[in-house]
Amino acid sequence: MKRSVLLIYTGGTIGMVEDAATRTLQPFLFEELTKQVSELQRFDLSMESVSFDPPVDSSNMGIREWQQIAQTIEEHYHQYDGFVVLHGTDTMAYSASALSFMLQGLRKPVIFTGSQLPIGVLRTDGKENLITAIQLAAMEAGGNSVIQEVAIYFGSSLYRGNRTHKHSTEDFDAIQSPNLSPLAEAGIHIHFRHDLLFRAPEGMEFRANTTLDDRVAVMKLFPGLSDQYVEAICNLPDLQCLVMETFGSGNAPTRPEFLRILKEARDRGIQIMNVTQCNEGFVEQGRYATSHQLRDLGVIPAADMTLEATVAKAMYVLPRVQSDDSFEQQMLKSLRGELTTFSALV
Repeated sequence: MKRSVLLIYTGGTIGMVEDAATRTLQPFLFEELTKQVSELQRFDLSMESVSFDPPVDSSNMGIREWQQIAQTIEEHYHQYDGFVVLHGTDTMAYSASALSFMLQGLRKPVIFTGSQLPIGVLRTDGKENLITAIQLAAMEAGGNSVIQEVAIYFGSSLYRGNRTHKHSTEDFDAIQSPNLSPLAEAGIHIHFRHDLLFRAPEGMEFRANTTLDDRVAVMKLFPGLSDQYVEAICNLPDLQCLVMETFGSGNAPTRPEFLRILKEARDRGIQIMNVTQCNEGFVEQGRYATSHQLRDLGVIPAADMTLEATVAKAMYVLPRVQSDDSFEQQMLKSLRGELTTFSALV
């Protein structure tokens, strides 16, 4: 029996062609994709597509769009063996992270991909990305999907979606996974790291959990950051979680006023996550004197989670916990392979 793949086109550069008259990039009808990528007709599998109407630029992606993707996958989950989500690159890591948490008990591949150049441009990277993403979404072994998680295929590498970020506006390998090796590399052959592939716990049934809490803010620390700025963010109405991008292994200023503002925020029940600004490595609160105060305030270290994964995970966890302790436990627990547990890092 033929394997089946559903393509979900949300928008983005991969679905653009150049208008001959205006020389501007315009979205084309997704049904015309096989005309642009004739190689798709050579696949021995069943393929169908659904599209966002209208398509959404990835800069406009948010909770509503994530819910739409998750609901589409849930509605068609038993009809298809795999799913390919075509998405703009700018926020792809955020969307893949969010979907990884929303799709509980996933045992089929959900592969995000896109391109740096439109698929209708001569030098496009979109064709290879699309073709291989579809191939990966259809792969099986022993009657089971090889990939059973939300992943991103880009620039010849398959990454866990919630481990990625966009690192370049120029390179064809624009997506990277700084703290986890690729799940697979595609050259002449596709080589998997089977030891890294995520598997949902036994007995966990598939469902799309689409309730997210957007009362999350991000604050990036920098030398000269004013206390007034910090206080303004911490006093945002209804703020539930502050994701703080710190220096190095989780370091922050030690001046009393800065710490006072954070303490008052914690006393009001605001959760504070500590994410490193560095591309690689992990947060280790207490390693230096400039971070042990954060630990004493109850700031939660994000270990080696990316900013994208931390934001998406906080949005997912907030509606599902009843206490500070419960929130911390969930954020420090690897739910979908998004972090390396601290004990494994030291």
